[in-house]
Amino acid sequence: WLWIPLELVGVALAVRTFGAGVGAGAVPVWQFCVAAVACGLSTGIGINVAHELMHRKGRVERAFAEVLMMSTTYTHFCVEHVHGHHKHIATPLDPASSRPGESLYKYLPRTLLGGLRSAWRIETVRVARQGGAGTLRDRRVRYPIGLAVVYVVVAAVAGLSGVVFFAAQSLVAMLLLETINYIEHYGLARREVRPGVYERTLPHHSWNSSERLTNWVLFHLQRHADHHHIASRPYFALRHIEDSPQLPTGYAGMLWLAALPPLWRCVMDPRVAAWNARRDAAQRSDVAGPVAVEGHVFGGGALESGALRAAE
Repeated sequence: WLWIPLELVGVALAVRTFGAGVGAGAVPVWQFCVAAVACGLSTGIGINVAHELMHRKGRVERAFAEVLMMSTTYTHFCVEHVHGHHKHIATPLDPASSRPGESLYKYLPRTLLGGLRSAWRIETVRVARQGGAGTLRDRRVRYPIGLAVVYVVVAAVAGLSGVVFFAAQSLVAMLLLETINYIEHYGLARREVRPGVYERTLPHHSWNSSERLTNWVLFHLQRHADHHHIASRPYFALRHIEDSPQLPTGYAGMLWLAALPPLWRCVMDPRVAAWNARRDAAQRSDVAGPVAVEGHVFGGGALESGALRAAE
């Protein structure tokens, strides 16, 4: 909870200091650029706090998630992530799941535009069912109005250069978020059991990492397999699932790999192939019986049974 006021005050001070400062000639352009990147990295990390809150059931928590996402101009993520990504993860229907052989630079425009379209469709269906279309209950209305208010306030306080600063740091935060999404599901796929219907989401549909430092900084986001296994589980209770696909290093290192597609494919494609071969072999053999993992029963192969072990 402490992160929320710290981030909002920090962004406001940065916009006032560097946005208005460069417009007045008091801040050099290079400092403006460095500050925008630094601010965007900070608000990008803050998306983890918003992510935690948007998965909560309380209205207050979800409202604060929306406020934090407004600081990155990415409010539709509140809709698409919870109601789109978690439903369609590791399928062609999910714009946030990166495909085998897809570079980061091909993925980014697809996910940025696809996520926005997905959120719009989801909210259109919701208001058609529950009512409230065209009112502030309609997030297709509420989010644009909220963002317009934010940008008007920024312009009033810091001028056009402040608006540019706020938009630039928002872009950095968006790119950080979507690059991490790229890392988390690269090359993993759920089986289509019949046309348009996919197997249930299991821990082996997300890449996992147990690196302590980045787990502390990112509120255990790297324990991503368990997050998709039980999305309502709070960050401090997420488990490292030992036999889910494991990244070779933490997110800090994977970000650099993702930025260099040839190196990324050299490191990750063999891991994807090895994991998929292991999955296919387990599905063919089908020798293991059902097993309980954290109170949930899986069956039909080693990957859905004894291979799934949760470790603290």
